[in-house]
Amino acid sequence: MQPARPVFSEINTPAYVIDEAGLKYNLKLLREVMQDTGCKILLAQKAFSLFAVYPMISGYLCGTTASGLYEARLGREEFPGEVHVFSPAYKDSEFDEIVSVSDHIVFNSLPQLMRFKDRCRGRSIGLRINPECSTQDTPIYDPCAVGSRLGVRISDFDESVLPYLDGLHFHTLCEQNSDALEVTLRAVEEKFGRYLSRLKWLNLGGGHHITRPDYDRERLCRLIKHLQKTYGVQVYLEPGEAVALRAGWLVTEVMDIVHNGLDVAILDASAACHAPDVLEMPYRPPLYLSGSEGEKPCLYRLSSRTCLAGDIFGDYSFDEPLSIGDRLCFEDMAIYSFVKNNTFNGMPLPDLGLLREDGSYQLIKRFGYGDFKERLS
Repeated sequence: MQPARPVFSEINTPAYVIDEAGLKYNLKLLREVMQDTGCKILLAQKAFSLFAVYPMISGYLCGTTASGLYEARLGREEFPGEVHVFSPAYKDSEFDEIVSVSDHIVFNSLPQLMRFKDRCRGRSIGLRINPECSTQDTPIYDPCAVGSRLGVRISDFDESVLPYLDGLHFHTLCEQNSDALEVTLRAVEEKFGRYLSRLKWLNLGGGHHITRPDYDRERLCRLIKHLQKTYGVQVYLEPGEAVALRAGWLVTEVMDIVHNGLDVAILDASAACHAPDVLEMPYRPPLYLSGSEGEKPCLYRLSSRTCLAGDIFGDYSFDEPLSIGDRLCFEDMAIYSFVKNNTFNGMPLPDLGLLREDGSYQLIKRFGYGDFKERLS
C-alpha cells in the first residue's frame, strides 16, 4: 500500500496531518460568500481548533465561536477578530472571565439571560432560539428534537427581554446543504420574524457544509441577502466542518494482522481514542486507496491496539494484501478528531502535523506520557 502522500511514509504514527492547501481552498470559498453578501463568518472551534494555523485562518474569517471559557480564551489569545460564546448554561465563577475575553455572549434561556445580563459590561447580548424545525434524521445532532435543552421556543419567548438583546442565534443543521437552511429560515421568520427588525444581528449557527462540492452557495447567498435586506440585521454564520472539510488525514501503521473469519489488521491508531465520531455517530471514515466490501479483492477489518473489542474503524477492501508496516491514511480527519480525542487505555495522543503547500511536512506537536498522566491523579 502507498500512502496518500510520499512524505507520510516517513512520519511518526499515528498522526493527524492537516493539509494547508485544503484549508486555503475552503477559506477562499468562505471569503467569497462574505464578499458577495456582507455576512460575517466565524470559525467554530468545537470542530477545529489547531491554533497553529489560526494566523492563516484569521486572514480570511472574522473571528471565532466558543462553547465556554476555555475556547473563548483560546480564540481571544490566538485569533485576531471577534469572539462569540454560547453555552447552554454559564457558571457564576467563570462568567466574569468569559465577559473579559468575549465580544458576543449568547444565552440559552430567559432565566440565564436575566441572571447575567447586568454583568455583560457592554458586550453584545444574544439569545438562542429553537425554531422547532427538524431537518435531519440523527437525533443526537438535532437541537429541535422533542425534549431538546437548546434554545427558547416561541411559546416560551417573552417580548419584555427584547430591550436587553442585540441579536438572536439558532443552530439546527448538521452537515447539511442550503436547502435545509431555507426550510429552517421559513420557520424562524414565521415564529420570530416580527422581532428581527428590532435587533442588530442574526446568527445562523453552524452545520452549513458550505465548502462541500455539491453545496448550493448561490442559494445560501440569496438567503443571507434576503435577511439583511428585509430586517436590516448583520448575518453571522459559524461553520466548523466547512473550514477544514477534506483538509486532513489520520495516518496510521499496520502493526499486526490476525484472522478470525476474516483478516483483521491491528493499527496503531484507535477509533475510540483518535476518531471517536466513528463509534459515536456511527460512520465509516473514508480511507485512501480503499474500497467497500466486495469492491476490491482483499478485504480487511481495520481495528486498534486498545483492549476494547468494538474499537473498529470498519471493513475495507484493497487491491493488494496488506503487510505489517504499511501506512494507511484515513481521510477528512481534520474535523472533530483531535478536539475530541482521549487517552483511554493509555493510548498515546497522535502527533499534530501540517502538510505544507510545497509538499513538506512540519511537526507541530508531539505528545508523551506526561499528557496522559497529568489528566489523572
